[in-house]
Amino acid sequence: MDSSVALGRLELARPLMTRGSCLPEGAQSAHLNGCVPLSHQVAGHKYGVDKVGILQHPDGTVLKQLQPPPRGPREMQFYSNVYADDHCDPCLVDLQAHLPKYYGTWSSPDAPADRYLKLDDVTRRFQKPCIMDVKIGQRSYDPFASQEKREQQIRKYPLMEDIGFLVLGMRVYKVGSDSFDTYDQHYGRGLVKDTIQEGLSKFFCNGDILRKDAITASILKVQKILQWFEGQSRFHFYASSLLFVYEGVCAASPASQTLRESQIAPEACEQNNNIEQSLSTMYSLHKKGCHYQAKQDNGVWSSSQQPNGNRSLARLEEDREDEKSEAGQEPLSDVEVKMIDFAHVFPSDVPDQGYIYGLKNLLKVLHQILEE
Repeated sequence: MDSSVALGRLELARPLMTRGSCLPEGAQSAHLNGCVPLSHQVAGHKYGVDKVGILQHPDGTVLKQLQPPPRGPREMQFYSNVYADDHCDPCLVDLQAHLPKYYGTWSSPDAPADRYLKLDDVTRRFQKPCIMDVKIGQRSYDPFASQEKREQQIRKYPLMEDIGFLVLGMRVYKVGSDSFDTYDQHYGRGLVKDTIQEGLSKFFCNGDILRKDAITASILKVQKILQWFEGQSRFHFYASSLLFVYEGVCAASPASQTLRESQIAPEACEQNNNIEQSLSTMYSLHKKGCHYQAKQDNGVWSSSQQPNGNRSLARLEEDREDEKSEAGQEPLSDVEVKMIDFAHVFPSDVPDQGYIYGLKNLLKVLHQILEE
């Protein structure tokens, strides 16, 4: 499994769910010019445990160690192409909005042969970042994988082709205990068609309420990524993920508060969740006019009511703006959804139907959680 980029992967051993204090941890030993292992990963290779891993630079960026060839150079080339200064390719320019910002490569003077991708840490601005890593697509191996590799990946999660995504890890802030619950890759692999909705909903539950504001904001972000994929025929992505981040602290007002002041009653979070009323029109649209158009026919996820397309996205954004103007402030949670892990991206001349399939099914589950 590829290491995650920036941001949120913590390679956890069993048990499937653990709880830990979110009070400041003791100082970590510095490594490579003040860099330390990234403390808030939720999946992927961990520095000091695996051969490659992720570090936090003193300037706040994230350093993802290059994997051995051809994976590492392939990922570096992908980032370099997307963020090239001299291109005006609309497809790549639009893609930048869905990736963590890339700052080139970095090496320590003490170990110049070890190269790292220097990336934005999209969790940095959050007080209590709730983080989820979801692998997207119907296959987690690329077309050039050996038969042994293919069989290995299929054994890890036989339902990947049917479900189209896999939860690799989660980190969820619990308001009442001021702690994080963490779920590892074994938890995600245990989710099947009948339990995927409940399993995914745990990411949006803070112990008191379901964070419908964060769900709705996540839907908007994923819809925009889906739009990009439906309009491009240049790349196919394998073993790539979406990284979800939202603020675990429910702020009573836009003003900055101290950590103690932020430990507010559940009712304050409920104010954000009142968007359910403003989304009633979106529900009606979903049920009446937004059709699922995936071409795959495996009999598992077929639906005539899959939210999809520009109309659904536009309506969601209209509801968000209407609620914002009525309340005088932004009602939805501030959420980041970024694409990560590009060691298995290949040129193509047709749409990436496997990734599109996974995005649509992920959106379907998110809508089900929101509505039910």
